[in-house]
Amino acid sequence: MAAAQSPGSRKIFAGARLKRLRRERRVTQARMAEELDVSASYLNLMERNQRPITVQVLIRLADVYGVDPREFMEGEADQTIGEIEQLLADPILREVGVPRSEVQDAAEHAPTMLSAMQRLYRAYAAAREASEASLTQRSDPDRTEAIVHESPVDRVRAILHAQRNYFPELDEAAEKLASDLALGGHELFFAICEHLRARHGIRVRVLPVDVMGERLRWYDHHRRQLMISEVLEQPGRTFQAAYQLAYTDLETVLSDLALKFEPGDEQGRRLLRVTLANYFAAALMMPYGKFHEAAELSGYDIELLGARFGASYEQVAHRLTTLARPTARGIPFFLVRVDSAGNVSKRFSSGRFPFAHFGGTCPLWNIHGAFGEPGRILTQVVELTDGSRWFSIARSVRRGVTPHGAVEPHFAIGIGCEIKYAGRLAYAKRLDLASLEATPIGINCRLCERPACPQRAAPPVLRPMNVDEQMRTVSPFTFKEI
Repeated sequence: MAAAQSPGSRKIFAGARLKRLRRERRVTQARMAEELDVSASYLNLMERNQRPITVQVLIRLADVYGVDPREFMEGEADQTIGEIEQLLADPILREVGVPRSEVQDAAEHAPTMLSAMQRLYRAYAAAREASEASLTQRSDPDRTEAIVHESPVDRVRAILHAQRNYFPELDEAAEKLASDLALGGHELFFAICEHLRARHGIRVRVLPVDVMGERLRWYDHHRRQLMISEVLEQPGRTFQAAYQLAYTDLETVLSDLALKFEPGDEQGRRLLRVTLANYFAAALMMPYGKFHEAAELSGYDIELLGARFGASYEQVAHRLTTLARPTARGIPFFLVRVDSAGNVSKRFSSGRFPFAHFGGTCPLWNIHGAFGEPGRILTQVVELTDGSRWFSIARSVRRGVTPHGAVEPHFAIGIGCEIKYAGRLAYAKRLDLASLEATPIGINCRLCERPACPQRAAPPVLRPMNVDEQMRTVSPFTFKEI
């Protein structure tokens, strides 16, 4: 067997990413070629993947544009390929039989086209769901055709994915403001409240649940009062106050970013502004530089980081997925939040973890076991069907105080990284990662082709079923090899 190529000898073809960087920086090929100390014709060949990106060019990219060379060495196309294969697994498309090699070519040479295809499919899926829902309602005789809109939630998730859940403008603004607020020597919640009062005439009040009802935060524009429910614990109160601060101090920044990433839909822009304000609130509570340094020194100990920065477990876990600053990059984590029924209500990734965009998660993943051991951190090494291995950390979380008699929400947070980063984690210090047995999991049942899985709930969509009336295996569904 031939030896694997070392990173130093491996040829790097990342033309699409190089072209995207050039367009983002708004420089011509001639200008970039001059700054990278190569000819314009050679840069053109690199952008078309007819020449590899050399080590010297990677060094120049880091020096001139401040980008992390690892961005060009990571397999960004792999995640896109996985997502397109999920899309092609839909019954309406799977009979076309698009080979993986063609998907790989498109991911490398036409990523924008695949992005458009993903957006079109999300709009189709939304229209299909609306059509199915309308079957239980009285039809409108005057309506001749369905109005197709992509879900704003799916669109915002796509934007976060494209940005790797990282917005440098918000991080820089939050760091500066956090530094200014710290000068007073007060606890952050008090400092934010005082800033809102002194600068904007906004009074912050924590009010009883019988006044707030189901509202956790409510800003009364006419009375200039920010009201926060007493059911929120201190990290939640600080977060909500910081969210309001985003709208008072960074309203223009939020609007400009929302218009940049979502120019066509007002509802989508409003939802994106909410998402960006949430991002800023977390960045204000956990300023990038200090938080990154503390994360590295603590081995990414989530509970310790929460105690240090006055944040909840979920807030810290979410913040860990945003550490993508080129000069101070953290471990590329993914995060998923599920309820006890397996519904996914949050998913973020600064790496390439292949989330399922439809359906739940694999029942063999220990994130589901976290509900049976409240508050305890569970670790697991999992192996996906493509052979990639991941280190997973799971824990149940609660959201503030639930009044007696009210429905208490139950969630579990799963956060993880590729196994190659696990040695830097406090959770893996005493583990022999090389010999630790991995749990084989899939993205979800319909996209997983592992045979003989006792937890299988549905057959894989890309394999024909094999119905045998004379035999029953541990899996309720068997399927044929292709």
